[in-house]
Amino acid sequence: MRTLQKFLGLVVVLVIFAVGSAAGALAQGEKRLAFVIGNGAYQSGELATAANDGGLIAQTLQAAGFDVVGARDVDQESLRGALRDFLGKVSAAGPDAVIFVYLAGRGVQFEGENYFLPVDAQIANPADVPLQAMRLSDVTKSLAGLPAKVNIVVLDAARPNDFPQMSQPLAGGLALVDPDPNMLIAFNAAPGTVAPEGKGPYGAYAQALAEMIREGGLSLDDVFDRTRLRVNEVTQGAQVPWNASKINVPFVFFDRAPDAPAPKVSEAESRSNRTREIRDFDAHDAYVAALDRDTMRGYQDFLVAYPHDPMAKRVRAIIAARREAITWRETWLRDTPEAYWSYLRRYPHGPHAWDARRRLEHFDAALEPPEEFTVYDYDLPPPPPEEIIYVDRPVLYFDDPDFDFDPPPPVTVIFLPPPPPDFVVLAPPPPPVDVFVLPTPVFVPVPVWVRPPHDIVPPPDNFIFNNIHNTTVINNTTINENNQQGQGGGLTTGQKLTAGAVGLGAAALATKVALPPLLQKRAALSNQNPVQGKIGQGAAQGQQPGGAAPLSKTLGKLSTDHALPGTNGKTLPLVNGKPVLNGQNFPNDKSRKLLGKQGTLGTNQQATGNAGAAVTGSGQQNGAGNGQGKNGKFRKLPTVKGLPAENGQSAQQKFGKNNTKVLSDQNGGKPKKLTRKDLTAGQSVVGPSDQGSADGSDKGKKFRKLPTVNGLPTNNRPSVQERLGKNNPNVFSDQNQGSPNGNKKFRKLQNGGPDSGGAEVQQNFKVNRPSENAQRQLKLQEKPNVQVFAKPPKPEFHAQPKFQVQQQERRLTQQPKEQPPQGNKKPSCGHPGEPPCKQ
Repeated sequence: MRTLQKFLGLVVVLVIFAVGSAAGALAQGEKRLAFVIGNGAYQSGELATAANDGGLIAQTLQAAGFDVVGARDVDQESLRGALRDFLGKVSAAGPDAVIFVYLAGRGVQFEGENYFLPVDAQIANPADVPLQAMRLSDVTKSLAGLPAKVNIVVLDAARPNDFPQMSQPLAGGLALVDPDPNMLIAFNAAPGTVAPEGKGPYGAYAQALAEMIREGGLSLDDVFDRTRLRVNEVTQGAQVPWNASKINVPFVFFDRAPDAPAPKVSEAESRSNRTREIRDFDAHDAYVAALDRDTMRGYQDFLVAYPHDPMAKRVRAIIAARREAITWRETWLRDTPEAYWSYLRRYPHGPHAWDARRRLEHFDAALEPPEEFTVYDYDLPPPPPEEIIYVDRPVLYFDDPDFDFDPPPPVTVIFLPPPPPDFVVLAPPPPPVDVFVLPTPVFVPVPVWVRPPHDIVPPPDNFIFNNIHNTTVINNTTINENNQQGQGGGLTTGQKLTAGAVGLGAAALATKVALPPLLQKRAALSNQNPVQGKIGQGAAQGQQPGGAAPLSKTLGKLSTDHALPGTNGKTLPLVNGKPVLNGQNFPNDKSRKLLGKQGTLGTNQQATGNAGAAVTGSGQQNGAGNGQGKNGKFRKLPTVKGLPAENGQSAQQKFGKNNTKVLSDQNGGKPKKLTRKDLTAGQSVVGPSDQGSADGSDKGKKFRKLPTVNGLPTNNRPSVQERLGKNNPNVFSDQNQGSPNGNKKFRKLQNGGPDSGGAEVQQNFKVNRPSENAQRQLKLQEKPNVQVFAKPPKPEFHAQPKFQVQQQERRLTQQPKEQPPQGNKKPSCGHPGEPPCKQ
């Protein structure tokens, strides 16, 4: 019995251990991360397929269980920031992660390094390359320093460049590189060569790579070897992809189910074909076998076996490009004057001749090989004379008509089966709607016997990964989502996301490739501010809503396509701690005067007295006539004396009506210069009823410059009441301290009294006249010519007012207004500004 208990306890311990091990293995499953960029909108020339290629590869990797982030048409700052975010994600993924980096666009090599160009790169001379582009070794070295199981870096960027003609041209294509451990590096074209521009919706390399990834059970080397054969077949030999690998662990993108149909070529037969001698194949299959192996020895074995075959000329061009690339790689690694002289002796006009001379300038050495120096011993012998024709130029095109190459033979089934019927011609993707987002191709279903490996960690919210065999669900979701976005113009980012989640479900959003965090923020800012530009300019500058603009120039700008109080970046004026809008919410007349003291509302906006002028929004600057006020909204114009302000007479019209002598016909209707005599004679500058706002009908007229009296502007001279109070301190009483309207009544002056003898009083107010009553009432009304948001003051009479100076704004001094006769008193006459005396 005791033995049985021990046995059962041991079984329980083993079961717990097994469950724990399985849980640990599941928790440490293979995480797959991918970073995809498709740059096509270059300033120097647009690439037709680069963005679509990025979308196709991203969608294929999503089906294979990769957590994909990617973008299209990114500038240098966005590219570096997005890669930095991705590397942080890789660092947190753990040692069992599989990393895939795909960069489609333009690439260039400079002094042994490869660079990927962002869309804003401007290359005017070779020295601009390291400043304007991202170095590929920065990506590979960063990945090599992280604990990932597999690193795959694909550079689909070997294309003809359209840089300005340079005196020291750059080498064409990409430079040969050595991958780091646990890494595979692949180019869309062999080092030193370029690929022709694709004619379809997708490039030949991207479509072939997507086809081979979807083929279940293929090893990593088989995927890229078959990609090379398919591309060479489709392009008729114009493009020969290249890859180098140092990955030793087994890896497959998809598993092949046990019930899958048998392959046309067994794995054993495939291994046998790769170990057979080239001479054991016929001429056609020997060329394909050499291309499949893609080694110097394989190509040389073909030339030995079939030196006069039509493909021999094409193979010599491949060998010539590879030999020169290897020679330059060894020269660059040695990096000495002797090494660069050795290269120039072999290739005096080779693709990297100017790179070698630039490095010799760095060493302050002779630019041409001297007669005697230590020649570097390369691993490969010098090129034979028949190869020089292919490398005596900056770049090699395999479809160059000067070479007149024969097209390669078709690939037999023993090397490469035909493509699936539904993957021969792919439909173009719908145009992307959102900024930075990669195009979403029409999904082609994966065969039912092709399944993702069971030990990978499923990516979060990957709709395609969960429906790789259900093309109807994926494509209907994609199409419906695109249609909804096409009909939802003017929606904000949040509204689009909400509509997508409600109408299609959260899975619909997973059909798109997620943007890196940095680009998500920039895309949100771009969608929130469709009209980019300076504040206040709005759509008048010619930019359309939603138009693309460089981010470095548009970020941080605020939209002004809506009318809000306090536009143009200005805050609302505060009165008693509360904001005031359009002359409303004034607690009293004192607040109105305080606001009127602030002067103009904004640039070229009019703000005048009485009922006030029209107050416009941010788009109303300089009037609506110049097209810059489309986004502004007008409020209802206030009334002046019961009439709309815009229908009233302008200030200059009323000015000329009440001051006929100021605007003379002889001066073309322009105001004449006033003299001191005119001012002292009581000629008003702006009549008391001219305090309203002028509308836009008199925009062509301008007010004259204020005249000066005694060398000072009239608005800066002491007011009449101030001078009266200075020379007659008893004129004003302590009562009625500052009427709100500024209307004050003077007490009677005693003729010959102590307060009446001032010459200033006699000069300005004409008192103590012998022809008039000794005591008469003087009544002065000092009204401002222009007041901001102030109603016409009503006269208020108080006994013995006390003057209190509160200069609110610029105003013109107005002389005392003639008073009508009161009772039996005779009005004054015979003086300037007064009617003539009746005899």
